[in-house]
Amino acid sequence: MSRLPKWMTRTGEKRRWGLKQRNKLTLRQKKAGLGVLFVSPWLLGFIFLFLVPLYQSFIYSLNKLTLGKGGFDTSYAGFSFYQELFTQHPTFNRTLVEAIMDIVINVPSITIFSLFVATLINQKFRGRVFARAIFFLPVLLAAPVLSLENSSQMTFIAASITGATTEGGAFAFTSFELKRMLLEAGLGNGIGTYITGSVDRIYEVISSSGVQILIFLAALQSISPSLYEAAKIEGTTGYEAFWKITLPMISPIMLTNVVYTVIDSYNRNQLSQMIKDTAFQSLNFSQSAAMAWVYFLIVSIILLVTTGLISRKVFYYD
Repeated sequence: MSRLPKWMTRTGEKRRWGLKQRNKLTLRQKKAGLGVLFVSPWLLGFIFLFLVPLYQSFIYSLNKLTLGKGGFDTSYAGFSFYQELFTQHPTFNRTLVEAIMDIVINVPSITIFSLFVATLINQKFRGRVFARAIFFLPVLLAAPVLSLENSSQMTFIAASITGATTEGGAFAFTSFELKRMLLEAGLGNGIGTYITGSVDRIYEVISSSGVQILIFLAALQSISPSLYEAAKIEGTTGYEAFWKITLPMISPIMLTNVVYTVIDSYNRNQLSQMIKDTAFQSLNFSQSAAMAWVYFLIVSIILLVTTGLISRKVFYYD
């Protein structure tokens, strides 16, 4: 019987060693590899499409741009534009605080409302498909809805339905009575102010909740019915099933919705419009870049803090 050459034996041993190494990968390592593969399209898009503009905008915020023959000429100005925003700009500080307050108020309101609506339309009742379509229409018809949002007809219709007062072409819900009732019920001034602020923004909350409702609905439908059946056999009430089964099972999706809502609220305020107007109407690109970077850093801090706090309570079912 002839023996195999040494190089063929070595090749076979290398292949067997490679297969053994692959088999040694733990389940956690395999999941980590799939996670990297999943985010690779975003990572490639960020590197090739967003990284260079992001770097250029930071350079613009540190330099004074002047129009030259070959384009823009830059002269280093340091952090003078950042200092000018906080010390000399007439409206930046107020607009920045309002934008942050919008995010702080809207994100919990939209998340809670989306979960509430998704739980309702996940139940079995007649007309369930029609009820779902009502909440998804603002997402499907985003352009017409946004065009109507600031129109005088939309203002008149909203004021007629809700009994709101109109001030300067925009409607404002009268929530003074609600705040007084909450204070008389024993709630603190901070909680009462937050609730009335959410009521004042009810139209904005409803129109911004379509995608979140869809995500929550998909998460609710992915929960195994056997969990509810076992809990029902043990005598669990619907209230207990929601807090002990539903909420923990959808907690990862809740984190996703919070992050999505913060990012979605990034461009829906007066500060974003101010940044655009400063760049393309006043042609002050350096100051506009400085505004954008200040706003970007503050929103990033909000995202990090929010994600860190919620991640501690997230339950991952394996």
